[in-house]
This record gives sequence, C-alpha cells and structure tokens, in this order.
Amino acid sequence: MAGTSPPLLIAWHSRTGAARALALAAREGAGDAALLLPCEQVRPQHLLAARAYLFACPENLAALSGAMKEMFDRCYYPVLGRIEGRAYATMIAAGSDGAGAQRQLDRICTGWRLRRVAESWIVCTAAQTAEEILAPKLLAETTLDQARLMGAGLAEGLAQGIF
Repeated sequence: MAGTSPPLLIAWHSRTGAARALALAAREGAGDAALLLPCEQVRPQHLLAARAYLFACPENLAALSGAMKEMFDRCYYPVLGRIEGRAYATMIAAGSDGAGAQRQLDRICTGWRLRRVAESWIVCTAAQTAEEILAPKLLAETTLDQARLMGAGLAEGLAQGIF
C-alpha cells in the first residue's frame, strides 16, 4: 500500500478506555488495511481517502461523546455528496444502553448515505455508579476478539470488493 491510504478508517474516541480498546483490537484484526485515528485527528481528507469506516466511541449522557460529535460536525459538510455508498460499521461502549449514541451515529451516516455492512454493536460495561462510570475500563478478551474479527471482516470485505 505504499503511497496510498489504507482503505479502512477506524475513527475512535474514548474517555475511560473501552472504546479505545475496541478500536485498537479492530485495527489489529484489520492489519495494514486500516488507518487508526483518534477522532480529534480525523480530517475530511481521511474520510475521502478511505473506502470504509469503523466508528468506535462511548455513549455519554445517552448521546455520542462530544469529541466524536465534534469530528462529525467538522467533517460533515466537506465530504457531503462525496462518500455515498461507502461501507461503515460501529462499536459503542456504554454503561447500560448505548441506543441513543447508536441512533445519533446512524442518523449522521444516513445523511452521508453510507451503507451499514455489519450489525450495530453496543458493548455494555454495566457501569452504573459515578465511580464505575469514571473508572478505567478493561474489556474481556472475548470482547476484544469480537472487535478483532470486526476489523478483519471489514478488511476482507474491502479486499474482496464486497464493499
């Protein structure tokens, strides 16, 4: 892939480590087919260069984390009308629900006319108290294995021309 961008962009944000761990594991599974960037570093040119996207973030107060939302705010209009039909998948880390962040993310991707190619995935950490919510998260190896498989599956789908 010398001289070209990897076809899969993994954009992530994490406050307590769960979404970061998911993104890192997905990158491990995708290998050289993926570019892993914290959402603060994602620019419109990264979205334009990729053929597929994996968004990993926490749900905060029943919505996308502010940093992930800011990435979409910053990049939305510069790529609007230029990335339709590209593949995307999501990984949401949540204490108990995650549906609000998932809905918000899917609405943004619908506006871009992206195509979901993997089931929505919400990883519930069961954090309910302020202390649990703010504590660093360690995910089970089986959960990280699922993230690796998601990254590998997206990379293989791109390699095979499926999406």
